[in-house]
Amino acid sequence: MIQVNTQEAKTKLSFLLSKVETENEKVKICRNGKPIAVLIPISKIHDPLQQYAKLKGVIFHEDPTKPLDNDDWPDELK
Repeated sequence: MIQVNTQEAKTKLSFLLSKVETENEKVKICRNGKPIAVLIPISKIHDPLQQYAKLKGVIFHEDPTKPLDNDDWPDELK
């Protein structure tokens, strides 16, 4: 992990972002020697279901945001 102070992060931001993007490097930014932030790479997942392989092929027949009717709730939760 690369550690830099805020001034160095400001002047080398493009370089640091490049390290994060191309080399999956993490960058810790400190102020007065105390860590205040970490730059980390964002994983590139093109198919959101790729991270949940068990959900492949699942078809939703209803709107998952639609509220449940009283009859749909289990008895112990009514």
